[in-house]
Amino acid sequence: MTPEIALLLAQDGVTTGAIYVLLALGTVLIFSVTRVIFVPFGDIVAYAALTLAALQAGQLPGTVWLVLTAAGFALVLEAASLVRRGDFHRLPRAFVLYGVLPALPVAAAWLLAGRQVPMAVQVTLTLALVLPISPLLYRIAFQPIADASVLVLLMVAVALHFVVSGVALVFFGPEGSRPQPLTTWVFNVGDMIFTGQMVLMLAAAALFGLLLFLFFARSLTGKALRATAVNRVGARLVGLRPATTGALAFLVASGLAGISGILIGSYTTLYYDSGFVIGLKAFVGAIIGGLYSYPGAALGAILVGLLESYAAFWNSAIKEIVVFGALIPILIWQSLIRGTAAEVEEEEEL
Repeated sequence: MTPEIALLLAQDGVTTGAIYVLLALGTVLIFSVTRVIFVPFGDIVAYAALTLAALQAGQLPGTVWLVLTAAGFALVLEAASLVRRGDFHRLPRAFVLYGVLPALPVAAAWLLAGRQVPMAVQVTLTLALVLPISPLLYRIAFQPIADASVLVLLMVAVALHFVVSGVALVFFGPEGSRPQPLTTWVFNVGDMIFTGQMVLMLAAAALFGLLLFLFFARSLTGKALRATAVNRVGARLVGLRPATTGALAFLVASGLAGISGILIGSYTTLYYDSGFVIGLKAFVGAIIGGLYSYPGAALGAILVGLLESYAAFWNSAIKEIVVFGALIPILIWQSLIRGTAAEVEEEEEL
Protein backbone atom coordinates (compact mmCIF):
# COMPACT_ATOMS: atom_id res chain seq x y z
CA MET A 1 0.00 0.00 0.00
CA THR A 2 1.45 3.33 -1.06
CA PRO A 3 1.04 6.51 0.98
CA GLU A 4 -1.27 7.90 -1.71
CA ILE A 5 -3.58 4.88 -1.47
CA ALA A 6 -3.51 5.03 2.32
CA LEU A 7 -4.52 8.69 2.18
CA LEU A 8 -7.37 7.97 -0.22
CA LEU A 9 -8.60 5.14 2.00
CA ALA A 10 -8.45 7.45 5.00
CA GLN A 11 -10.49 10.04 3.11
CA ASP A 12 -13.13 7.45 2.26
CA GLY A 13 -13.14 6.08 5.81
CA VAL A 14 -13.59 9.47 7.44
CA THR A 15 -16.37 10.36 5.00
CA THR A 16 -18.25 7.14 5.73
CA GLY A 17 -17.50 7.52 9.42
CA ALA A 18 -19.12 10.95 9.37
CA ILE A 19 -22.45 9.27 8.59
CA TYR A 20 -21.86 6.76 11.35
CA VAL A 21 -21.20 9.68 13.70
CA LEU A 22 -24.74 11.00 13.29
CA LEU A 23 -26.24 7.57 13.91
CA ALA A 24 -23.92 6.82 16.84
CA LEU A 25 -24.91 10.10 18.49
CA GLY A 26 -28.57 9.21 18.03
CA THR A 27 -28.00 5.73 19.44
CA VAL A 28 -26.34 7.12 22.56
CA LEU A 29 -29.07 9.73 22.95
CA ILE A 30 -31.89 7.18 22.81
CA PHE A 31 -30.16 4.67 25.06
CA SER A 32 -29.13 7.18 27.69
CA VAL A 33 -32.66 8.62 27.98
CA THR A 34 -34.82 5.52 27.49
CA ARG A 35 -32.44 2.52 27.90
CA VAL A 36 -33.58 1.35 24.45
CA ILE A 37 -31.03 -0.01 21.98
CA PHE A 38 -32.97 1.16 18.95
CA VAL A 39 -32.24 -1.60 16.44
CA PRO A 40 -34.52 -0.15 13.68
CA PHE A 41 -32.47 3.06 13.69
CA GLY A 42 -30.68 2.08 10.48
CA ASP A 43 -34.00 1.22 8.82
CA ILE A 44 -35.04 4.87 9.15
CA VAL A 45 -31.87 5.81 7.25
CA ALA A 46 -33.00 3.56 4.41
CA TYR A 47 -36.49 5.04 4.56
CA ALA A 48 -35.07 8.55 4.17
CA ALA A 49 -32.95 7.61 1.14
CA LEU A 50 -35.77 5.65 -0.52
CA THR A 51 -38.24 8.45 0.18
CA LEU A 52 -36.02 11.07 -1.44
CA ALA A 53 -35.45 8.80 -4.45
CA ALA A 54 -39.22 8.28 -4.84
CA LEU A 55 -39.89 12.02 -4.66
CA GLN A 56 -37.23 12.71 -7.26
CA ALA A 57 -38.82 10.07 -9.51
CA GLY A 58 -42.20 11.80 -9.17
CA GLN A 59 -43.71 8.93 -7.15
CA LEU A 60 -45.63 8.86 -3.89
CA PRO A 61 -43.14 7.41 -1.33
CA GLY A 62 -44.25 4.37 0.62
CA THR A 63 -43.24 6.17 3.80
CA VAL A 64 -46.63 7.89 3.86
CA TRP A 65 -48.34 4.56 4.57
CA LEU A 66 -45.98 3.74 7.41
CA VAL A 67 -46.54 7.17 8.96
CA LEU A 68 -50.32 6.95 8.62
CA THR A 69 -50.46 3.41 10.04
CA ALA A 70 -48.14 4.18 12.95
CA ALA A 71 -49.99 7.44 13.69
CA GLY A 72 -53.31 5.59 13.79
CA PHE A 73 -52.00 2.98 16.24
CA ALA A 74 -50.32 5.62 18.41
CA LEU A 75 -53.46 7.76 18.51
CA VAL A 76 -55.61 4.80 19.58
CA LEU A 77 -53.13 3.81 22.31
CA GLU A 78 -52.80 7.36 23.63
CA ALA A 79 -56.55 7.97 23.62
CA ALA A 80 -57.23 4.68 25.40
CA SER A 81 -54.58 5.51 28.02
CA LEU A 82 -56.04 8.98 28.65
CA VAL A 83 -59.60 7.65 28.90
CA ARG A 84 -58.50 4.94 31.32
CA ARG A 85 -56.87 7.57 33.56
CA GLY A 86 -59.78 9.99 33.19
CA ASP A 87 -57.67 12.70 31.51
CA PHE A 88 -60.35 13.64 29.00
CA HIS A 89 -59.10 17.23 28.75
CA ARG A 90 -55.86 15.98 27.12
CA LEU A 91 -57.62 14.18 24.27
CA PRO A 92 -57.50 17.18 21.88
CA ARG A 93 -53.76 17.51 22.46
CA ALA A 94 -53.27 13.82 21.73
CA PHE A 95 -55.32 14.15 18.55
CA VAL A 96 -53.10 17.02 17.37
CA LEU A 97 -49.83 15.26 18.26
CA TYR A 98 -50.64 11.82 16.90
CA GLY A 99 -53.25 12.63 14.29
CA VAL A 100 -52.83 16.08 12.79
CA LEU A 101 -49.06 16.66 12.86
CA PRO A 102 -48.04 13.35 11.22
CA ALA A 103 -50.75 13.83 8.58
CA LEU A 104 -49.41 17.20 7.45
CA PRO A 105 -46.28 15.95 5.63
CA VAL A 106 -48.31 13.04 4.28
CA ALA A 107 -50.81 15.47 2.73
CA ALA A 108 -47.95 17.54 1.31
CA ALA A 109 -46.37 14.45 -0.26
CA TRP A 110 -49.71 13.48 -1.73
CA LEU A 111 -50.19 16.91 -3.30
CA LEU A 112 -46.64 17.14 -4.68
CA ALA A 113 -46.42 13.57 -6.00
CA GLY A 114 -45.75 13.58 -9.73
CA ARG A 115 -44.71 17.23 -9.80
CA GLN A 116 -41.26 18.65 -10.40
CA VAL A 117 -40.23 20.57 -7.30
CA PRO A 118 -36.86 22.04 -6.24
CA MET A 119 -34.32 19.87 -4.47
CA ALA A 120 -34.73 21.89 -1.26
CA VAL A 121 -38.44 21.09 -1.18
CA GLN A 122 -37.75 17.39 -1.76
CA VAL A 123 -35.23 17.26 1.08
CA THR A 124 -37.50 19.18 3.45
CA LEU A 125 -40.45 16.94 2.66
CA THR A 126 -38.30 13.83 3.14
CA LEU A 127 -37.23 15.01 6.59
CA ALA A 128 -40.81 15.92 7.46
CA LEU A 129 -41.97 12.42 6.54
CA VAL A 130 -39.17 10.66 8.41
CA LEU A 131 -39.27 12.75 11.60
CA PRO A 132 -42.49 11.26 13.05
CA ILE A 133 -41.44 7.64 12.53
CA SER A 134 -39.24 7.15 15.60
CA PRO A 135 -41.52 8.99 18.10
CA LEU A 136 -44.53 7.02 16.81
CA LEU A 137 -42.66 3.72 17.14
CA TYR A 138 -41.62 4.76 20.64
CA ARG A 139 -45.24 5.43 21.62
CA ILE A 140 -46.43 2.13 20.20
CA ALA A 141 -43.68 -0.28 21.22
CA PHE A 142 -41.56 1.19 24.01
CA GLN A 143 -43.53 3.67 26.09
CA PRO A 144 -45.97 1.02 27.41
CA ILE A 145 -43.02 -1.04 28.70
CA ALA A 146 -40.69 1.82 29.62
CA ASP A 147 -39.84 0.29 33.02
CA ALA A 148 -38.93 -3.13 31.61
CA SER A 149 -35.40 -4.45 31.70
CA VAL A 150 -32.86 -3.54 29.02
CA LEU A 151 -32.99 -7.11 27.72
CA VAL A 152 -36.77 -6.99 27.21
CA LEU A 153 -36.48 -3.61 25.49
CA LEU A 154 -33.79 -5.05 23.22
CA MET A 155 -35.98 -8.01 22.29
CA VAL A 156 -38.83 -5.65 21.40
CA ALA A 157 -36.43 -3.50 19.35
CA VAL A 158 -35.25 -6.54 17.37
CA ALA A 159 -38.82 -7.61 16.66
CA LEU A 160 -39.68 -4.04 15.66
CA HIS A 161 -36.78 -4.03 13.19
CA PHE A 162 -38.22 -7.00 11.33
CA VAL A 163 -41.62 -5.31 11.20
CA VAL A 164 -40.23 -2.02 9.89
CA SER A 165 -37.95 -3.77 7.40
CA GLY A 166 -40.79 -5.96 6.16
CA VAL A 167 -43.03 -2.94 5.73
CA ALA A 168 -40.26 -1.27 3.70
CA LEU A 169 -40.15 -4.32 1.42
CA VAL A 170 -43.90 -4.06 0.84
CA PHE A 171 -43.92 -0.30 0.25
CA PHE A 172 -40.69 0.14 -1.73
CA GLY A 173 -40.08 -3.29 -3.24
CA PRO A 174 -36.80 -5.24 -3.43
CA GLU A 175 -35.20 -2.91 -5.96
CA GLY A 176 -32.52 -0.55 -4.75
CA SER A 177 -32.60 3.21 -5.20
CA ARG A 178 -30.02 5.95 -5.27
CA PRO A 179 -31.28 9.54 -5.08
CA GLN A 180 -29.50 12.29 -6.93
CA PRO A 181 -26.70 14.03 -5.01
CA LEU A 182 -27.50 17.32 -3.34
CA THR A 183 -24.63 18.94 -5.21
CA THR A 184 -22.38 18.03 -8.13
CA TRP A 185 -19.58 20.34 -7.03
CA VAL A 186 -16.07 18.78 -7.28
CA PHE A 187 -12.74 20.29 -6.32
CA ASN A 188 -9.14 19.17 -5.82
CA VAL A 189 -6.88 19.59 -2.80
CA GLY A 190 -3.44 18.50 -3.93
CA ASP A 191 -3.81 14.96 -5.26
CA MET A 192 -7.09 14.40 -3.44
CA ILE A 193 -10.51 14.86 -5.03
CA PHE A 194 -13.41 16.04 -2.90
CA THR A 195 -17.02 16.00 -4.04
CA GLY A 196 -19.62 18.35 -2.68
CA GLN A 197 -21.48 15.39 -1.19
CA MET A 198 -18.37 14.39 0.79
CA VAL A 199 -18.04 17.90 2.14
CA LEU A 200 -21.71 17.89 3.14
CA MET A 201 -21.24 14.63 5.02
CA LEU A 202 -18.26 15.94 6.97
CA ALA A 203 -19.92 19.30 7.60
CA ALA A 204 -23.13 17.62 8.78
CA ALA A 205 -21.25 15.46 11.31
CA ALA A 206 -19.37 18.47 12.68
CA LEU A 207 -22.38 20.80 12.66
CA PHE A 208 -24.86 18.46 14.31
CA GLY A 209 -22.29 17.29 16.82
CA LEU A 210 -21.82 20.94 17.83
CA LEU A 211 -25.56 21.59 17.86
CA LEU A 212 -26.14 18.59 20.12
CA PHE A 213 -23.46 19.83 22.49
CA LEU A 214 -25.06 23.27 22.66
CA PHE A 215 -28.53 21.70 22.95
CA PHE A 216 -27.59 19.65 26.01
CA ALA A 217 -25.38 22.32 27.58
CA ARG A 218 -27.46 25.46 27.07
CA SER A 219 -31.14 24.63 26.44
CA LEU A 220 -33.70 23.77 29.11
CA THR A 221 -35.01 20.87 27.03
CA GLY A 222 -31.53 19.44 26.64
CA LYS A 223 -30.95 19.64 30.38
CA ALA A 224 -34.27 17.85 30.92
CA LEU A 225 -33.08 15.03 28.68
CA ARG A 226 -29.79 14.85 30.57
CA ALA A 227 -31.63 14.77 33.89
CA THR A 228 -33.80 11.88 32.69
CA ALA A 229 -30.71 10.05 31.48
CA VAL A 230 -29.03 10.42 34.88
CA ASN A 231 -32.00 9.46 37.07
CA ARG A 232 -35.48 8.64 35.77
CA VAL A 233 -37.00 8.53 39.25
CA GLY A 234 -35.42 11.84 40.20
CA ALA A 235 -36.67 13.37 36.95
CA ARG A 236 -40.22 12.34 37.86
CA LEU A 237 -39.85 13.88 41.32
CA VAL A 238 -38.94 17.29 39.88
CA GLY A 239 -41.83 17.26 37.41
CA LEU A 240 -40.22 15.81 34.29
CA ARG A 241 -42.19 13.16 32.40
CA PRO A 242 -39.92 10.38 31.10
CA ALA A 243 -42.49 9.65 28.39
CA THR A 244 -42.14 13.19 27.05
CA THR A 245 -38.35 13.24 27.24
CA GLY A 246 -38.24 9.82 25.61
CA ALA A 247 -40.37 11.04 22.71
CA LEU A 248 -38.09 14.07 22.32
CA ALA A 249 -35.01 11.86 22.26
CA PHE A 250 -36.55 9.69 19.55
CA LEU A 251 -37.57 12.81 17.60
CA VAL A 252 -34.04 14.23 17.61
CA ALA A 253 -32.58 10.84 16.71
CA SER A 254 -35.10 10.46 13.88
CA GLY A 255 -33.91 13.77 12.46
CA LEU A 256 -30.30 12.56 12.58
CA ALA A 257 -31.29 9.34 10.79
CA GLY A 258 -33.17 11.31 8.14
CA ILE A 259 -30.19 13.55 7.45
CA SER A 260 -27.90 10.52 7.30
CA GLY A 261 -30.15 8.81 4.77
CA ILE A 262 -30.33 11.89 2.56
CA LEU A 263 -26.56 12.28 2.58
CA ILE A 264 -25.55 8.65 2.16
CA GLY A 265 -28.28 7.83 -0.37
CA SER A 266 -26.39 9.27 -3.32
CA TYR A 267 -23.14 7.74 -2.05
CA THR A 268 -24.31 4.13 -2.43
CA THR A 269 -27.38 2.27 -3.62
CA LEU A 270 -29.69 1.44 -0.71
CA TYR A 271 -32.27 -1.31 -0.50
CA TYR A 272 -35.14 -1.83 1.92
CA ASP A 273 -32.87 -3.76 4.31
CA SER A 274 -29.60 -1.86 3.79
CA GLY A 275 -30.11 0.32 6.83
CA PHE A 276 -29.74 -2.55 9.28
CA VAL A 277 -26.02 -3.03 8.59
CA ILE A 278 -25.44 0.74 8.62
CA GLY A 279 -27.15 0.99 12.00
CA LEU A 280 -25.10 -1.90 13.38
CA LYS A 281 -21.84 -0.25 12.35
CA ALA A 282 -22.92 2.97 14.04
CA PHE A 283 -23.79 0.88 17.10
CA VAL A 284 -20.24 -0.48 17.14
CA GLY A 285 -19.01 3.11 17.19
CA ALA A 286 -21.37 3.91 20.06
CA ILE A 287 -20.12 0.85 21.96
CA ILE A 288 -16.56 2.18 21.69
CA GLY A 289 -17.78 5.26 23.57
CA GLY A 290 -19.44 3.05 26.17
CA LEU A 291 -23.00 3.97 25.06
CA TYR A 292 -22.86 7.04 27.28
CA SER A 293 -20.21 9.37 25.86
CA TYR A 294 -21.09 11.50 22.84
CA PRO A 295 -17.46 12.42 21.99
CA GLY A 296 -16.49 8.78 22.49
CA ALA A 297 -19.28 7.65 20.17
CA ALA A 298 -18.20 10.17 17.52
CA LEU A 299 -14.57 9.04 17.67
CA GLY A 300 -15.67 5.42 17.66
CA ALA A 301 -17.79 5.98 14.55
CA ILE A 302 -14.84 7.55 12.71
CA LEU A 303 -12.70 4.59 13.77
CA VAL A 304 -15.30 2.18 12.38
CA GLY A 305 -15.31 4.06 9.07
CA LEU A 306 -11.52 3.87 8.84
CA LEU A 307 -11.47 0.21 9.80
CA GLU A 308 -14.09 -0.59 7.17
CA SER A 309 -12.23 1.33 4.47
CA TYR A 310 -8.85 -0.35 5.05
CA ALA A 311 -10.42 -3.79 5.50
CA ALA A 312 -12.26 -3.40 2.19
CA PHE A 313 -8.95 -2.59 0.47
CA TRP A 314 -7.34 -5.80 1.65
CA ASN A 315 -10.39 -8.00 1.10
CA SER A 316 -13.85 -6.57 0.52
CA ALA A 317 -15.45 -9.92 1.34
CA ILE A 318 -14.38 -9.76 4.99
CA LYS A 319 -14.83 -6.07 5.76
CA GLU A 320 -18.07 -6.74 7.66
CA ILE A 321 -16.39 -9.50 9.64
CA VAL A 322 -13.53 -7.20 10.58
CA VAL A 323 -15.85 -4.38 11.71
CA PHE A 324 -18.19 -6.55 13.76
CA GLY A 325 -15.34 -8.72 15.00
CA ALA A 326 -13.83 -5.59 16.53
CA LEU A 327 -16.72 -5.69 19.03
CA ILE A 328 -15.09 -8.57 20.90
CA PRO A 329 -11.92 -6.80 22.12
CA ILE A 330 -13.93 -3.60 22.64
CA LEU A 331 -16.44 -5.35 24.90
CA ILE A 332 -13.66 -7.11 26.80
CA TRP A 333 -11.93 -3.77 27.32
CA GLN A 334 -15.16 -2.11 28.43
CA SER A 335 -15.88 -4.90 30.91
CA LEU A 336 -12.39 -4.62 32.37
CA ILE A 337 -12.70 -0.84 32.75
CA ARG A 338 -16.14 -1.04 34.35
CA GLY A 339 -15.05 -3.90 36.58
CA THR A 340 -12.08 -1.88 37.83
CA ALA A 341 -14.27 1.17 38.41
CA ALA A 342 -16.80 -0.90 40.36
CA GLU A 343 -14.02 -2.34 42.56
CA VAL A 344 -12.73 1.18 43.28
CA GLU A 345 -16.21 2.35 44.29
CA GLU A 346 -16.64 -0.64 46.61
CA GLU A 347 -13.29 0.07 48.26
CA GLU A 348 -14.25 3.73 48.75
CA GLU A 349 -17.56 2.72 50.33
CA LEU A 350 -15.74 0.40 52.73
